[in-house]
Amino acid sequence: MFSTEQEANISFEQLPQAVSLLISEVKDIKTLLTNNKSDSQTESDKWYNLQELCEYLPDRPARQTVYGWIGQRLIPYHKKGKKLQFLKSEIDNWLKADKNKSQAELQLEAEQYINGKGGLKR
Repeated sequence: MFSTEQEANISFEQLPQAVSLLISEVKDIKTLLTNNKSDSQTESDKWYNLQELCEYLPDRPARQTVYGWIGQRLIPYHKKGKKLQFLKSEIDNWLKADKNKSQAELQLEAEQYINGKGGLKR
């Protein structure tokens, strides 16, 4: 509504119109932020069935493989009656926790073990 030159030189007569424009833009921003927040929260709290989980996991395991993980209690799951359900946020945490350590991380862990409580007794 106002150009950049007009924004710098708003007259007293234009003040109500400028304030109205600001209020409208703040409402739009608030709506966008609220919608974005609810979308991201819904996505992390999404429930998967067994088929959806197999499609979501990076290596696309077979259903029998996932059943094996469940039997060994390797993967987080929920069971309601006969239905298996998986919470996306728990699966994401499980995937992140299963990361192989780098050489530097292993070296640091070994040094901490030797120098800490697990050190050699003399």
